Amino acid sequence: MQKIPIAHFEAASTLAVVVSSNEPLLFLSDELKVIAASASFCRAFDIDPKTVCGQRLSEIGNGEWAMPKLASLLRATASGSANIEAYEIDFLRPNQKTRHLVVNARTLDDGDIDHIRLLLAITDVTDVRAEARLKDDLVRDNAILLQEVQHRVANSLQIIASVLMQSARRVQSEEARGHLHNAHHRVMSIAALQRQLSMSDGGKVELLTYFTQLCQSLGASMIADPDRLSIQVMVDDSAVAADVSVRLGLVVTELVINALKHAFPDERPGAIVIDYRSSGKDWTLSVTDNGIGMPAGRDAPKAGLGTGIVEALAKSLNGEIQVSDVGPGTAVTIRHRESAGLRTDLSTVASEPNGLRNAIPAEPMRLAPPI
Repeated sequence: MQKIPIAHFEAASTLAVVVSSNEPLLFLSDELKVIAASASFCRAFDIDPKTVCGQRLSEIGNGEWAMPKLASLLRATASGSANIEAYEIDFLRPNQKTRHLVVNARTLDDGDIDHIRLLLAITDVTDVRAEARLKDDLVRDNAILLQEVQHRVANSLQIIASVLMQSARRVQSEEARGHLHNAHHRVMSIAALQRQLSMSDGGKVELLTYFTQLCQSLGASMIADPDRLSIQVMVDDSAVAADVSVRLGLVVTELVINALKHAFPDERPGAIVIDYRSSGKDWTLSVTDNGIGMPAGRDAPKAGLGTGIVEALAKSLNGEIQVSDVGPGTAVTIRHRESAGLRTDLSTVASEPNGLRNAIPAEPMRLAPPI
């Protein structure tokens, strides 16, 4: 019985694999003539299987595979001086949309040492790329829409703040005027946040910029003489989620307003310092003034709306409030600690008759009188 060379078996096996492949494949000679083509290749590119074998790559179909750069890369691969890996081409045919293809090629040892063979694999990524572009367009459109909404909200808040100020000028009651001014400051706090959100990425708010803008707004509306009173912001590079920044901003607003109202009577000069530091998930926020300090005994004002707002916000942030007499002046500090050993059980504290104030070893907070 005559022996058939092993190379013939390997060549036949390769041809069988190529022809039956579910992926578009071409088996090429080193002269770029088609030895075999998979049925999926012929279906994908509308080519009659009977006309493929023996043709040069540039002659397949109506000549749409006559791509000089691809041919050059295939020859370089056959010579061993290059490899084709994920090479992208635009496949053009008359009266049809452009298709985006990814091509991979490698030499194939089929047992015939006298001839180099190439295996060319083609992947159509037209639909995948179209879907990716659509997603990118949707993300971009949503980002533009969100920014527009934020601008509109910020503008609406500015209008509301202006209306509150106009109303404050018209009312006769000093008490009502004070209430309107307080409402104006709180609206401006949220407006400052909206401006910061419109410039931030990924929904994160940089606290240094936000607190600076917030304090500039409060100072412009409440400090008549900047040479007498100042607000300083000392914040690290922390960035927090938008919902957290809202609560922190409202806390700063309430504490700064309180200090401006009560810490510097009789044209007393001074400064208010906002300090924020974070380490991992732990953070500390403090608002300190160098004013007259905390009134005690009968002179201490009753807890009002400002006190309730700060306590509620601190609780929602899982923070502990501490009020200290720093001589001169007062420091209100809110600490958040993830470590179980350092964190106060706020649910237990809140259940006590006087709420969070029972957890504070120092004097009561010097906040505005009840509103």
